[in-house]
This record gives sequence, C-alpha cells and structure tokens, in this order.
Amino acid sequence: MTAGASRSFLGVDASLGGHRWISRLDERGAETAVAIAQHHGVPDIVARVLAGRDVTVDAVEGFLNPTLRELMPDPAVITDLEVAAGRLVAAVEARETVAIFGDYDVDGAASAALMHRFLSSLGLAPRIYIPDRIFEGYGPNVEAMRKLAESGATLIVAVDCGSASFEALEEAERLGLDVVVLDHHETGDRLPPAAAIANPNRQDDLSGLGYLAAVGVVYMTLVATHRRLREKGWYEGRSVPDLLQWADLVALGTVCDVVPLVGLNRALVTKGLVVMARRGNRGLAALADSAGLTGPLSPYHLGFVLGPRINAGGRIGDATLGATLLSTDDAAQAGDIATTLERLNGERRAIETEMLERAVAEADREIGDGEGPPVLVSAQEGWHPGVVGLIASRLKDRFKRPAVAIALQMNGQGTGSGRSIPGFDIGRAMRDAVDEGLLLKGGGHPMAAGLTVTADRLGDLRAFLERRFAATSTLPDRHDLLVDGAVTARGASIDLIEALETAGPYGAGHPEPLVVLPGHRLAFVEEHAAGHVRARLASSDGAVLSGVAFRAVGTDLGAALARGRGRLFHVAGHLTIDRWRDRTTAQLRIRDAAIAD
Repeated sequence: MTAGASRSFLGVDASLGGHRWISRLDERGAETAVAIAQHHGVPDIVARVLAGRDVTVDAVEGFLNPTLRELMPDPAVITDLEVAAGRLVAAVEARETVAIFGDYDVDGAASAALMHRFLSSLGLAPRIYIPDRIFEGYGPNVEAMRKLAESGATLIVAVDCGSASFEALEEAERLGLDVVVLDHHETGDRLPPAAAIANPNRQDDLSGLGYLAAVGVVYMTLVATHRRLREKGWYEGRSVPDLLQWADLVALGTVCDVVPLVGLNRALVTKGLVVMARRGNRGLAALADSAGLTGPLSPYHLGFVLGPRINAGGRIGDATLGATLLSTDDAAQAGDIATTLERLNGERRAIETEMLERAVAEADREIGDGEGPPVLVSAQEGWHPGVVGLIASRLKDRFKRPAVAIALQMNGQGTGSGRSIPGFDIGRAMRDAVDEGLLLKGGGHPMAAGLTVTADRLGDLRAFLERRFAATSTLPDRHDLLVDGAVTARGASIDLIEALETAGPYGAGHPEPLVVLPGHRLAFVEEHAAGHVRARLASSDGAVLSGVAFRAVGTDLGAALARGRGRLFHVAGHLTIDRWRDRTTAQLRIRDAAIAD
C-alpha cells in the first residue's frame, strides 16, 4: 500500500539531502485513507498516516486504542518463562539473596530497575550489578560470577544479556549459583547452562514475540511470577504490588532499544507514557527536569533526550548510574545522579563530535566518487570504546549502509559496535564471524551488534562483511523519502499535532509522520553552537512556523539553509509541540528541504 506513487512529491527528485520525495500512499492507499476518515471521523492527515502504515478500516479502533488486556498473551507462550517465574517464586518464598545482572544500556538499566522494584516490593533486598563497559565488556563474566557468589547471592537474574555467556554461566553452575536469563538477543542452536532462559528470540521459541525489548520480557516474567504468587496465596496479609505502576520503565527501555512499536509493544509504550506523566519515578522526573523537559513526554523525548543521558553513564562514566537512577525512591539521590548524567552527556557529545569527524573523513575517502564498500568498517586508535556505537549509528545514517566503528587499544585488540539497515542481519553476521575465527567475541540484533577483534584481523573482517552483504542484501534506494502529506505554516496547529499524536506512539516499525511545507519562505535562519540550524518558515498568507534541523551544520542541507534566507523552500519534517516554560508552540523538526523553483 505504501510508497506507490510513480511521480515525485512536488517534483522533488533530488533534495538538498539527496533524496527523491514520493507519497507514502499509492492510489489504493489514498482510497483507504478516505474510507478511514469517513468511517471513523478522524482528520484527513491522520487517516493518511494510518493508511500509510497498513492499518485497515476495520482495525482503526483497536490500533488507536491499544490495551494490555487485548494485546498481552499468556506469558507462558515464551519458552522457559514459566520456569523462570517458578524460580523467582521460590526465591521470594525463601527470601534468597538475589543479584540482578544487567546490561549498561537503557534497556538493560530499565530491565534491572524493573526487576529490582518488583523484588523489593516483595520484601527482598536484591543487588544490581552492571558490568563496566571497558574493563568487563558486555554480559556476565567469570569474575563477576565469583564476586556475586562471595557476596552471598544464590540466584542471579541476568536481564538483557546472558543468552550467549557460556563461560560465565558454566562458572556460575560450578559455584552452585542458579541463573535465570531474561533476554531478547538472538541465539545460536546451543544455549549456556541456566535454570531458565526466557528469550523470545531463542531458536526453539514459537511465541512470535521476538520484537520485544528485554524490558518487555522482564515485564511478562513479573506478570507470570505475580500470578503464581497469587495462586499460592502468598499475598494473604501482605500488600499486593501494582505492576502497571512500573510501565514507565517498560516504555523507556522499549523505545530506547529501537524495537518495533507494534503489537504488545504499542500497548506497553502507550500505557507507560500515561504512567510517566504522573512523574512517580523520581529518577525519571529528576532526569526530565535536568534536561529542561516540561509537559507530557513523547517517544522522541525518551529516545533522543532521556535515553542518551542514561546511556552516558555506561559509555564514559559509572555504568551503574542509570539503573540506580531508575530504581531509587530517594529524591536527593535522584537529583544528584541526574546532574551527573547531564554532565557526562555533555562530555560524551564532545568526544562523539571529534570521533565522528575522523570517521566521516575516512568514509569519504573510501567511497570517493563511487559507491564504495557496502559495509563501512572504521577503526581508530585513541577512540573511546563507549562511544563507538554512536559513531556506527551516525555513519549508517549518513551513508545509508551498515557501519562498524572500532576503538583500537594498546594491547592490539579492538572493541566495536555495528549498526545496520533493514535486510542485513548484522548480529548474525558477527556470530558467524566468531565461528570463522575472525572475532574474539561478537553478536547482537539484526540491526545492532557488538564485537571484539584483534587489529590484525580487521582486513579479514572487512572482506567477510562485504561478502556476506553481497550474498544477503543490497544497498537501499537512498533517494526515496516517504511523505505522508502537505500542510502549511498556518495549518500546522497544536490541534493538528495532537490529532496526529492519537495515531502514535511512533518509533521503529511505526514511523513518525513526515509532512511537507510547500513553497515557504525562509524568514530567519541561524546556526546553533550545538550543530543545529534553527529557522522560521513563512507561508504566503503570513503565518510563521519555527523549525530546527538537528546536527545539520556541516551538511549540504545545513549549508543551503544557512545561506537561503529570503528564498522559497519545500521543507519536509516532523511536527512537534515545543514546550518552554509557560509557552506551547508548534515546531517542525526539519528532516530535508528542496529549493522551490
């Protein structure tokens, strides 16, 4: 139904960003949009957004109002999840010492905090252990298992990690520790020893829930554990925790891990945003305050404002800061951690800017005037290992192809991250590279992966990835930008934006609406110190809409806008509500533009 237009939108075949603009709807899709508007009374632009995401007329009501009651299946459909729930029930009944082993990203921190809050509400005193990104790397390790055993832990709950930690889990077994793994990373045919491995992406799982983030798997495990405790009468004479109060953590981890916002994820995020608006989580509230956010939070705020700040602790600071922030009820502690993360995020941005300049220069040399390699592999000495994932993501976005960034260390090894595009499973490619002896460690999702490699195998890794890409994928058409519709500066009202938000939440798998302001004059433009370009766009009737092009300085788009004051442009972007102190205004996050000749 989508991307079916034969002609370019507004005749834009080559925008300033190098894209061809086409309507997201073909003729059949446009007919569906009309039917949706007529049957359900929604604005035309909202109907176009729904039709452009393959929502049928009959499915509109359920799509606009996703509920956990309707969309959550029995948790038992996930292989081993009931076994995991049974082991947690036993730990609660025996008041065992439980250690929660998490990952250092937002999904890992949210998963660890969610499990911590649940077990704490049942009277346990669980400990959270987050490995140091640089010195310990991703996932459970042998030394950590020994430390946790010495601390008296009898059960380790590994969240957002553990599915491929053979050596560590074998050591845990030798030490007499039970390990429950709650993960979502893809696995091989063989699994490490554990009391339970609940992972919808393990080979023998038939749940169809592989799109869940780890925090979603943890939430379903808590639902199953809660149910078992109820059935056993454990809550008699005790307070019963409300699992929905922690839906904000589920929304945070789900959005920040960039998993598809479809099915159960839509309901989890929708409910989580409602809970988040109550500001019950002191850590999230403090972090929003430190970032200057006011009013309701959207997936954009989670993914691009709060998420990077939480990640900053794991990237260049203390990896435990994020999980501690999300699990504390101490307002003073929350404020202190939020302040620290704000500072670390500023340091991270400075490091990222320097690294990205070198990576882009290297990629430009490789690509030259041709297509260049289908997979970019950039490796540099002196790079910060905690920032390579961001560099890989920026390279992927800029050059529209899979990218790997590697920080080389003095010992001859490199720690890296990869980011991919649809159609190329970079996680599986890294696991296969390990099997072929090219990597010391490697694995991840289809869209993101981590790796450890020796410097002398970098050439072999590049060749392997290029062969794998040639065999399984092709570069996407980098000239197509799908447009949902056109609006004017006067029509881009708060009411219109709120109507569009009813079709949200938007994110991976459910893209944010892209609208075009046709033939608007660039009334004002300035470059911001952070690398953004701010503008004001005026329509022919005198209405003005503010816009911002993030990280556009130094790009063709940013340069054209900077020197285009007074000229007419077609401008493509995402409509948002900008809240600053007591003011609420409409704003366009500029994605692309074309000179309106």
